[in-house]
Amino acid sequence: MGGIAGESTEKLRRHRCDFAILVLVEAVARYLLINNNNSRTKFALAEAGQLLAERDWIETRRLDHAALAEFARRWDVENVVLASVVPEKARVVKEHFGDIVFEIRHDVELGVALDFPDPSTIGADRLANASGMVALYGEFPAIVVDFGTAVTFDILSREQAYIGGIIAPGLDVMTSYMHERTALLPKIEIEEPSELIGKSTRSAMLSGAVHGYRGLIREILEQLRAELAPESGWVKTVATGGYAELISTKIESIDAVLPDLTLEGMRVIANLNI
Repeated sequence: MGGIAGESTEKLRRHRCDFAILVLVEAVARYLLINNNNSRTKFALAEAGQLLAERDWIETRRLDHAALAEFARRWDVENVVLASVVPEKARVVKEHFGDIVFEIRHDVELGVALDFPDPSTIGADRLANASGMVALYGEFPAIVVDFGTAVTFDILSREQAYIGGIIAPGLDVMTSYMHERTALLPKIEIEEPSELIGKSTRSAMLSGAVHGYRGLIREILEQLRAELAPESGWVKTVATGGYAELISTKIESIDAVLPDLTLEGMRVIANLNI
């Protein structure tokens, strides 16, 4: 009797444990994509053919084993695909997930040639942008404008090779610097200005930030088009990143905004290597 009761109790315990796992796991996928940037780290699930709806993010300074354990509890994945520009945090991710981590680097299959003196210095997010641009658009020459902590311009030649880029300060970096280095200028939230001529310190700063930043982007794109396509002036240009929608709205030379371009590129690279 005791043996039967003990066996039933053990079966019930296992059933409850299995039920708890089913409740805790919110989604199953082939890939967990981790885009580890300086300010934020983004998480997304993907299958070979598409990104899935499950997304999340965390401030990069808070990325540690405890945070990763929470994501691992929620999502059951076969592979972790890492694109990192923060070596210290990349180590944490690789330690936590172990052998299932695939890290995007210059020396893996990317689907795009690298015509660059030292490819090891190209950020993983920029490699992913280039791969995504080739796979999703396939028009050359091409430019990816990524509005992140820095704004980056990544260039693909007519020969479909990554040939370099341009890096400038990001919009948040510029406005935060003004606030931190002055006594009276406030920290502002970036949005479309309601007027060109500011009627307050905040509105004056906002106008300068948004209109001035659009001017910076326009000028760089104009010079790139003149160099890449001196006859036609046409270069396929796609924007991505946090302020892509806002800044690109009034820049005619930007053909499309694709917020998920980096994640799409990570998925493409994963398919080529895993």
